[in-house]
Amino acid sequence: MDPRGTKRGAEKTEVAEPRNKLPRPAPSLPTDPALYSGPFPFYRRPSELGCFSLDAQRQYHGDARALRYYSPPPTNGPGPNFDLRDGYPDRYQPRDEEVQERLDHLLCWLLEHRGRLEGGPGWLAEAIVTWRGHLTKLLTTPYERQEGWQLAASRFQGTLYLSEVETQNARAQRLARPPLLRELMYMGYKFEQYMCADKPGSSPDPSGEVNTNVAFCSVLRSRLGSHPLLFSGEVDCTDPQTPSTQPPTCYVELKTSKEMHSPGQWRSFYRHKLLKWWAQSFLPGVPNVVAGFRNPEGFVSSLKTFPTMKMFDYVRNDRDGWNPSVCMNFCAAFLSFAQSTVVQDDPRLVHLFSWEPGGPVTVSVHRDAPYAFLPIWYVEAMTQDFPSPPKTPSPK
Repeated sequence: MDPRGTKRGAEKTEVAEPRNKLPRPAPSLPTDPALYSGPFPFYRRPSELGCFSLDAQRQYHGDARALRYYSPPPTNGPGPNFDLRDGYPDRYQPRDEEVQERLDHLLCWLLEHRGRLEGGPGWLAEAIVTWRGHLTKLLTTPYERQEGWQLAASRFQGTLYLSEVETQNARAQRLARPPLLRELMYMGYKFEQYMCADKPGSSPDPSGEVNTNVAFCSVLRSRLGSHPLLFSGEVDCTDPQTPSTQPPTCYVELKTSKEMHSPGQWRSFYRHKLLKWWAQSFLPGVPNVVAGFRNPEGFVSSLKTFPTMKMFDYVRNDRDGWNPSVCMNFCAAFLSFAQSTVVQDDPRLVHLFSWEPGGPVTVSVHRDAPYAFLPIWYVEAMTQDFPSPPKTPSPK
């Protein structure tokens, strides 16, 4: 099918070009928070379309087998005394981060369910498909001072797919990760083990190994401004005690943070860490984040619940704080920028959006390896049952 015959391709009248000529890259997108301070944009309440699990060998299963159940220590008891260092490193099976999974697990789910998506047959062709974590990075960009990002974008059968590319800087940091940071990462997972049970009503068992291959992922539908979204994100656990067992309202996000002792430490926590927690949980509609505060010895002795919808209150009167409207307006602007930049429908064509703190988002254009990320098995399966639409004449 000639990509220039599609509706989107017709928006720009193109001269027939040789197949290997790459389109000219687009202008850049600024990220200054002052430019995005308007009213909060429309965001559709996220609804869960389905879920999938990854097992101890990182194999995909289209079910909820990896879902765990929130089981906090009794409130009337002595309080938690969780040793987050227990089992490190002998009972730790970390995921192989050299394996670039891209969107593959989400595409597996999409292939299984493509015929019965709730938006109807044409919905997917208008949607943006990505991971929740990629959207989280977009939300926090106007306030991010440390880490840049790269997002690869390809349009296929109308749908815009966004997949993160590890930056050179991030890769270098990962390969040189200091032992203390590795242990801190383990401690976050260990906290989940103390707080979650395998079955509703049973107790957590922190004696087993921590295997970060295992994951339960929710697949959600939403809309930001005019952009329909289909995204997936890992979920820590579901709360069997919650009044509404309807996902995503029943889900709980678990976090650890170091104990704080001064107003300055709390202020920094609200400005930086809470922004990331808010972005990560607001997008999928997870209502609560439960934080365990750890002491320098690695023990958690206090828990605090942060309702997602109340996080902004902590920085509302801080002139150096963050604003949810800015985050969401920037994300909406980026999605519009991407939609208007990626015009050609071609799974092997990639527009790479790159951002470093202090600068604008820029674009470069690539074909095939190493940036193309839609796998052949996905493209072929989707092409087999996708009828070629009749050619529509270009609007005059």
